[in-house]
Amino acid sequence: MKGLIIKFGLLAILLMVLIELSNYSVYTANHYREFLIAISAIALVVFGFLLRNQLISKSLLLKSELKPDDEKLALLQMSKREFEVLVKIAEGRSNSEIADLLFVSENTIKTHVSNIFSKLNVKRRTEAIKQAKEYGLL
Repeated sequence: MKGLIIKFGLLAILLMVLIELSNYSVYTANHYREFLIAISAIALVVFGFLLRNQLISKSLLLKSELKPDDEKLALLQMSKREFEVLVKIAEGRSNSEIADLLFVSENTIKTHVSNIFSKLNVKRRTEAIKQAKEYGLL
């Protein structure tokens, strides 16, 4: 996260320098303004692609880390959607965050969480995570 903040800070500094250079070119009657705007646009596009690739690679790593074991899920009678919710709980997300990520309502997530708790025979999220780790799900 710090790296992302530093990148955005450097980008902001670069943009401020380019804006100041474009103002300078207007006062000195040089016509480099279009050139500077083009450079800044190219820099933003390149930065966007780099940031996108970095975020996609991180999300793919997170998705590839936790794959459901079908045998264990069948033994617990847990659906793959409930497993997805369990993974999001283990990531420390709230019900509303999980609902936004999975594109369902918060009430649906509450139902899934309740089903997970009953299938793992627990009463709290922390207990569910601990029990899922003991079963080898997480």
